[in-house]
Amino acid sequence: MNLNQVTLPAVDIEVSAAFYRELGLLQIVRAPHYARFECPEGDATFSIHKVDHVPAGAQAVVYFECADLDAHVAVLQEKGVEFSQMPTDQSWLWREARLSDPSGNAICLYRAGENRKHPPWRINVP
Repeated sequence: MNLNQVTLPAVDIEVSAAFYRELGLLQIVRAPHYARFECPEGDATFSIHKVDHVPAGAQAVVYFECADLDAHVAVLQEKGVEFSQMPTDQSWLWREARLSDPSGNAICLYRAGENRKHPPWRINVP
């Protein structure tokens, strides 16, 4: 099994699509109710679908790993992207910056390197 796509709700497809293109994703599908993007690295895709409103309550967080997080955040800030948390070292050995998309979905840009799949506390799996 391979996770290949995550889809989030978007109130305004065009505004949200522009936001994700600004983050660096390549838009490969455009429809009035849907947009799909390729990540610049790897084989994963990401999409948004049109909704009248984003449901309230528990919220997922979508993580995009950046090879040079601080430089990427600086470029986005120059373009006017606002962050709720600037790059910060976390106790779980990741460096994270947080923001929200135009529909209020939580986004984390991060750098984990080897610690993403091989942290010091990784359990042994067959």
